[in-house]
Amino acid sequence: MRGLNLDHVDTFAQVIELGSFSATADRLNLTQPAVSLQIRQLEKRLGVRLIERVGKRATPTPAGAELLLHARRIFEATTAARDAIAPYVEGSISRVRIGTGATACIHFLPPVLRELRRQFTSLEVIVNTGNSADILKQVEENTLDLGLVTLPAPGRMFEVTPLFDDEFVVLSPRKGGMLPKTVTPAVLAGQPIVLHESGSQTRRIVDDWFAEAGFLIKPVMELGSVEAIKELVGAGLGCGVVPRMAVDGPYKASNLLVQSLTRRLSRKIGLVLRRDKPLHRGLRETVSALRRAAAGFSEGKRVRL
Repeated sequence: MRGLNLDHVDTFAQVIELGSFSATADRLNLTQPAVSLQIRQLEKRLGVRLIERVGKRATPTPAGAELLLHARRIFEATTAARDAIAPYVEGSISRVRIGTGATACIHFLPPVLRELRRQFTSLEVIVNTGNSADILKQVEENTLDLGLVTLPAPGRMFEVTPLFDDEFVVLSPRKGGMLPKTVTPAVLAGQPIVLHESGSQTRRIVDDWFAEAGFLIKPVMELGSVEAIKELVGAGLGCGVVPRMAVDGPYKASNLLVQSLTRRLSRKIGLVLRRDKPLHRGLRETVSALRRAAAGFSEGKRVRL
């Protein structure tokens, strides 16, 4: 079946449907000899006779009937394939694959995605969550189109655009022991503390902050979710150090106190793409929307698109 001419298969199906070579020629705007030639070439390619005449009508042989069944599936598959690539052919939006952390996915992306969907109804956005290292690996492998990650993002193949600084804050339970107004590494080192899991960029920044003050911190719990940290702090199990993004705006929790650190500590959020990545329209629009949103997000400002 290798090298099968689908136009010839279509002509064969038309002959069977209409029962006539001449009627098929009229429908396809061909001559009758051209239709006959296509059928002969198809039969030669398959090595079997496909059409026979019963009275004046062209009907399929048993082999032709089998081919007709498969032809319907072939046409359905080719139609589906054309529909799938139509947005690319027509220059419309297509698909964008974004990788980011869970915190940004919950607290930064929703208004961006809402605005993209409102403006570009045919845009399909797929969001994968993970740590920065895994996301960068997927961007490098081209299984993701772009990463929204905590910087730095080392690698010559990457084009990196810093977007905004996300300040870290201290969480403590509203009911219970109050932290002093000035929160230092020494103050927190004396408290039970819940931190993000080891190995993440977020955790590295916090560990370095403690280390610069001479403390090797040992958290009572390490979690992969900032939302889980908030819940445990709210339940009175310790203090937490989390990005302000997770507790700002509508995400403030009534059972938590939020305080700034003595020395401003922050992480830098940026966009990462491969330098050689072609920017189709959907990807360009997504990058532009993320940059607009980031412009209104610095210094604790909530995104309002």
